Amino acid sequence: MKNSLAKEITLLLKKEISLELKQRYALNALLLYVVSTIFVCYLSFKFLVDVPTWNALFWIIILFTAVNATSKSFSTESRGRLLYTYTLASAQAIILSRIIYNALLLLLITAIGYLIYSLLIGNLVQDQPYFVLGLALGACGFSSILTLVAAIAAKSRQNSTLMAILSFPVVIPMLIVLIRFSKNAVDGLDHSIQQPYILALVAINAIVVALAWMLFPFLWKD
Repeated sequence: MKNSLAKEITLLLKKEISLELKQRYALNALLLYVVSTIFVCYLSFKFLVDVPTWNALFWIIILFTAVNATSKSFSTESRGRLLYTYTLASAQAIILSRIIYNALLLLLITAIGYLIYSLLIGNLVQDQPYFVLGLALGACGFSSILTLVAAIAAKSRQNSTLMAILSFPVVIPMLIVLIRFSKNAVDGLDHSIQQPYILALVAINAIVVALAWMLFPFLWKD
């Protein structure tokens, strides 16, 4: 069972990556969105940004990028293609492969965004390893939450509207924890202060993945 699930996830993940490498429109659009948003922030604020504003502004950019990246995870596929995929793999493999794919995509976009953000607006981070850890946990958390919400929203004709309504109330608690965790990393505070935030982020990720594992089969069969 485990080997079969792992094989299905691997095959679906390879399919998603190969399609993205062939088309590249989603990745290019996201990169353009991130670069243009950061550049507008640079023109607006330049070097007059304090630490809390620098930190909050960065995570707002990443959040809206994540919503754009995951909003079409299921809505762009035709019904026939979804039915064909259903005959090839289990529902758990499908949702986990989408979460992993979106997490990889967001990790790449977040890393590029952080680099450009640091070059244009400046890098105020004193504890780089913990800030990068926050980026990784944030990208994975946004991926799991927004992919599950995208799966629910795909059942409605008003996909984009429902995506916005459902996603933000769920994402806000994680965003608050991420902002506090990364703010501590920017200030270079002791690592012992960061442990509760790390546990909270890991717990949120685990809970959302578990919910996706249990709920998605019912969505998929509907």
